[in-house]
Amino acid sequence: MTHAQVLAQTTAPPGGTVWDWGFALEILPELLRALVVTVQATVVASVLALSLGLALALLRRSKTVAIRLPVAGFIEFIRSTPLLVHLFFLFYALPRLGITLGAFTAGVIGLGVHYATYTSEVYRAGIEGVAKGQWEAATAVNLSPRRTWTGVILPQAIPAVLPSLGNYIVAMFKETPLLFAITVIEVLGAARIIGTQSFRYLEAFTLVGLLFFLVSYPSVLLLRRLEARLATK
Repeated sequence: MTHAQVLAQTTAPPGGTVWDWGFALEILPELLRALVVTVQATVVASVLALSLGLALALLRRSKTVAIRLPVAGFIEFIRSTPLLVHLFFLFYALPRLGITLGAFTAGVIGLGVHYATYTSEVYRAGIEGVAKGQWEAATAVNLSPRRTWTGVILPQAIPAVLPSLGNYIVAMFKETPLLFAITVIEVLGAARIIGTQSFRYLEAFTLVGLLFFLVSYPSVLLLRRLEARLATK
């Protein structure tokens, strides 16, 4: 008997059927618990990405070269290197420098900083899309720079780019399986562990795909609705 035949006999449930509903229902609670970790990582990383991205966009527009150039260099460096490298650096390399982060914390920071460099470009596009006359009007009424940004520019720039920002949040959600590389047991990581222990990957990975779809697809529909609503304004 070949190795493939032995494996097939080991993985096949009684009765010879390919899909085992009993096993699928048995592992579903564990996958749902791992999905909570996935969603938590996405939410926290999104807050970091959106806030840090805005800060980077504003700093990149600074008139001070000593601020603008390093920020631009940081953005291009992060955008040009893989997220997985950032995660490995934060979790495995930083302890050699005396900085130890928990796996979840390192994962959230890695995701958030990586996507902050992308959201910063989205913010920058929104800011540059504000009509020049708005800047001139703010100057004409002698608004302070802070008031100009918070009262005139950002209220116009941010709504215009909300759909694009939302797309990056969905992308972050789909990137969370990379956190398994630094020992964060998110939903796909949990499925891998279940498959390794049971030699049944079909049910585990199929359920993971469905769970990702059930979270991602409604989010995409919401983004489309938001985009259509903003387009009518």
